[in-house]
Amino acid sequence: MIVNTCHTGRVTLPATIDQSVCCTPRVTTTLAPEDAESLARVFKALGDPTRVMLLSLISGSDGGEACICDLTEPVGLSQGTVSHHMKVLADAGLVIREQRGRWAYFSLNGEALGAAADALRSR
Repeated sequence: MIVNTCHTGRVTLPATIDQSVCCTPRVTTTLAPEDAESLARVFKALGDPTRVMLLSLISGSDGGEACICDLTEPVGLSQGTVSHHMKVLADAGLVIREQRGRWAYFSLNGEALGAAADALRSR
């Protein structure tokens, strides 16, 4: 037994918790490990403010797409750094990359964000 001696007096608590007295677990399903890994990649990509800004810039661009050359100035970073961020977003499935000549163009993968949110909702 564990003894708790708070200011109101002496209270004896059980040393272990009887789980049969506890409520019934509400968790009935979980993500498969590969799905959890994919979602973690998405949320990790979204965990960087620069990447969120880049997604916002692409979303607000004419036609819903943007050239990598148009994304550097608004975020104040070099093309190499922006390219790195865009690779992380593409690897997470959040953007679609299309090569046109020497420039890469990006558009949002509209289903990816919704799928990530849906995966966290109750099943």
